Amino acid sequence: MDIEKVTSSLRKGHQILAGQNANQKNLALEAVACAIDAKRQFILDANKVDVENARSKGMTESLVDRLSLDNKKIDGIVESIRIVISQTDPIGEQTGGWKTPNGMEIRQVRVPIGVVAIIYESRPNVTADAFCLAYKSGNAILLRGSSSALNSNKAIVQVIKDALDSEACKGFGVSSAIELAPCENHDEVEQILTAVGKIDMALPRGGAKLIKMVVEKARVPVIETGAGVCHLYIDESADLEMACKVALNAKTQRTGVCNAIECIVINEKILESFMPKLIEAFGGKVELHCDEKSLIAAKKAIGSADSNIILPASPEDFGTEWLDYKCTIKTVENVADAVEYINTHNTKHSESIITKNMDNARYFQNNVDAACVYVNASTRFTDGGEFGFGAELGISTQKLHARGPMGIKALTTTKYLINGEGQVR
Repeated sequence: MDIEKVTSSLRKGHQILAGQNANQKNLALEAVACAIDAKRQFILDANKVDVENARSKGMTESLVDRLSLDNKKIDGIVESIRIVISQTDPIGEQTGGWKTPNGMEIRQVRVPIGVVAIIYESRPNVTADAFCLAYKSGNAILLRGSSSALNSNKAIVQVIKDALDSEACKGFGVSSAIELAPCENHDEVEQILTAVGKIDMALPRGGAKLIKMVVEKARVPVIETGAGVCHLYIDESADLEMACKVALNAKTQRTGVCNAIECIVINEKILESFMPKLIEAFGGKVELHCDEKSLIAAKKAIGSADSNIILPASPEDFGTEWLDYKCTIKTVENVADAVEYINTHNTKHSESIITKNMDNARYFQNNVDAACVYVNASTRFTDGGEFGFGAELGISTQKLHARGPMGIKALTTTKYLINGEGQVR
């Protein structure tokens, strides 16, 4: 990839886009939404090739699920774009303003970041999501997906570019505001991460290995999105039926996503009453890696020491992102013990407590260090769509600039506009 050529084109695209008003950007995005809807079979045919290739190479089904597109997911992509269209354009929003003692007027306004890059794995829907958020916020974007989704990503980007160059967008469509890296080799990632002055911000979206590599190698600013070692704490006062319902959803609805739980933390006072219910709820689908106390309770619950779904946990299991039908079980004495354990082993993504005790709920929410902390709800709601953002760039687990699901405003910064009447210092 010729990073100089690509980023130069993107910079020009950003400069054009930054001068457009909300109506022009919305019309362009509506043309893209219509094109994706109309060209869905073209996209699905490309995705079918990626899925077949992935299965032939032994990719697990939970990861194939992340890679796969169908008509329902295409509907979701189109709907996400239209939700972004419906949102207020953040560019130009005044976030602060005052008058100085010497009469100068100072305004702080929201502006695009410029040229952004996203480095992501599988999930071809991210291609459309990242594009529409970048476009609406006046940014040009460089997409670097994984080789496993290359055919899907190429098809989606082709549809987007064709729509922006179409008669419907004549005069205001900016197809140079989006580029897809060819995914020819891993050097492309390093080119992106070291493109100081050419790329204004990079976002990794994927597993722990990808995120660690990006953070370690980047010389451009990075918003760190996190791997999802998410926990569900079952408090001593929990409604156990609710706890089972939430655990089943948070662990098994989609195992290969970052907001699925990877560990269930159980108060020891309800361990023996909860374990049989949890095992029944999972119906033999989830392999449980249990600490010493929960292992005894689990074996007692199933009446067998030889079950292939009840295993003793190794030290490495605590803090593991399984992305599979596997779950670690940890026993604790109280809510304070649970918080300490979670803060030691989590990735600052999403955590949840099931409890009837609102003092414990407040303690949990105030003291757990994570972007999203739930009471009596599934961690699966940590998602830009569920939060009303339409699309999302990812889930930021850092504490600077953006945290949690990232929508349009995560791709903006601010600048000060100062008006005077000849004042000098």
